[in-house]
Amino acid sequence: MSEHHQKPPRPSRRGFLTAAGSLVAAGGVGALAGEAAGAPKTVAKPAIEPFWGVRQGGILTPTQNHTYFAAFDLTTTKREDVMKLLRLWTEAAARLTQGQPVAPFGTDPGVPADDSGDGIGLSPARLTLTFGFGPGLFIKDGKDRYGLAAQRPDALVDLPRFNGDQLVPARTGGDLSVQACADDPQVAFHAVRQLSAMAYDIAEMRWVQSGFNSQPAGQKTPRNLMGFKDGTRQPDRIDETVWVGAEGPTWLRGGSYLVVRRIRLSLEHWDRMNVDFQEKTIGRHKHSGAPLGRHHEFDEVDLSATDADGNPVLPENAHVRLSHSASNDGAQIYRRGYSYNDGVAFTAERWPPWKQGMLYDAGLLFIAYQRDPRTGFIKIFGHSSKFDMLNQFATHVGSGLFVCPPGVKPGEHIGQALFEAA
Repeated sequence: MSEHHQKPPRPSRRGFLTAAGSLVAAGGVGALAGEAAGAPKTVAKPAIEPFWGVRQGGILTPTQNHTYFAAFDLTTTKREDVMKLLRLWTEAAARLTQGQPVAPFGTDPGVPADDSGDGIGLSPARLTLTFGFGPGLFIKDGKDRYGLAAQRPDALVDLPRFNGDQLVPARTGGDLSVQACADDPQVAFHAVRQLSAMAYDIAEMRWVQSGFNSQPAGQKTPRNLMGFKDGTRQPDRIDETVWVGAEGPTWLRGGSYLVVRRIRLSLEHWDRMNVDFQEKTIGRHKHSGAPLGRHHEFDEVDLSATDADGNPVLPENAHVRLSHSASNDGAQIYRRGYSYNDGVAFTAERWPPWKQGMLYDAGLLFIAYQRDPRTGFIKIFGHSSKFDMLNQFATHVGSGLFVCPPGVKPGEHIGQALFEAA
C-alpha cells in the first residue's frame, strides 16, 4: 500500500439518494423474481467455532472483535470442588459456544434461573472460551492445597519484575483464567458471567478486562489506539512457537502458556508527538504499516539498513528492532492483543511533561501464547523493557501468567489429565 493516496470524491446528497433508491429498486425486483421462480430462501448459518478438539479454541482461532478476560482466585480447600467447577465450566462452554444457554430454561419463576438470559436470541458470534491455570492452582502461600504441586510445570514461573513495571495487585495474578472472545461484546460478557456464577463458594473473581479489536475492511491487521497496525509480524513456525511438546509434562502436551499484560498508554502524551517521531519509536510507517525504509506492511524488517549518513534506518531503540527475534536469540511469541478503554482515571505521567490529572485509562490488553515463557515473553520483554523508546508512553499495570491445558473431547473436562496424573 502506498504511503500517500488521493481521497475519492465525496458524493453529493442527491447522488447518494439516487443511488440508494436504485439499490432498493433492484433488491425489490430481485426478490420478486426469486419468489416467482420458486427459489429457496437462504438462511445464514450461525457463526460457530468448535469447542471440542485436540487443542483449545481462542488461541489460533482467527481473532474475534471483542474479548472479556477474567482471572479467578480459588477459595475452596477441597480438590473435589475444583474438579467439579472445571466439569461445570467445560459443559457450559460447550453449550455457550453453540449459542445455547448454560442449561435449558426452567418453567418455575420461583427459583433462580440457571442462565441470566441476557444472551437470549443472540448469535454465537464465533464465541471461544480458553481456560488457564495460574501458579496458585499448584501451590499458594507455600501450601499444596489440591495435591497438584508435583505437577507444576517448570515453565510456569513467577514473572520477574520488569523495568518500569507499576503492577497493581488487584489487576495481577490469579489461580484460574478464562478468556472469552466473540464478535459481539455482549456474547463474550454473558459467557464469563455464567461461568462466574457457577464458581460461587469455589472461586471468586480477582480481576477482569474487556477489550476490542476493530479490523478495517480489506486489511488483515487491526490498528491499536496509537494509530499503528498491531500484530503484523507473527512467528514463521507457529506450531513450534505456541504448543508445548515432549519437554512438558504429559498432561500439558499440546497446550500453551498465556502471558497477559494490561498496558496503559499515555495517549495524551503520544498525540502531541510528531508523526516522524512516532514512526521512529515504533519502527514502522504509520499509514502503511511498512517497516521504516520499506514500502509494504509485510516487507521483511531490515535491521542492517543504513541511511546516506551511515545511521541505522531503524533506530537502535525502536520497538520493532528490540522485539524482533533476531535481537532476542530467536525468541518468538504469538500475539493476540486487544485494545481497551476504561474511561478516565487520575494519573501522574512518569515522563516529561509530568502531567497529572484525569487522563485516559486506555491502552493495550497484551495477550501472547508461547511454548515456554522463559524463552519467549520473558526473554523478549526483559530486553525491550530496558531500552525501548515506547516505554515512555506505555506502563504495565496488570499481569498474569497461566498455563493453558490442551483441548478436550466430549465426556472429558478441562484439566482432567492433570488431576489424573496427580
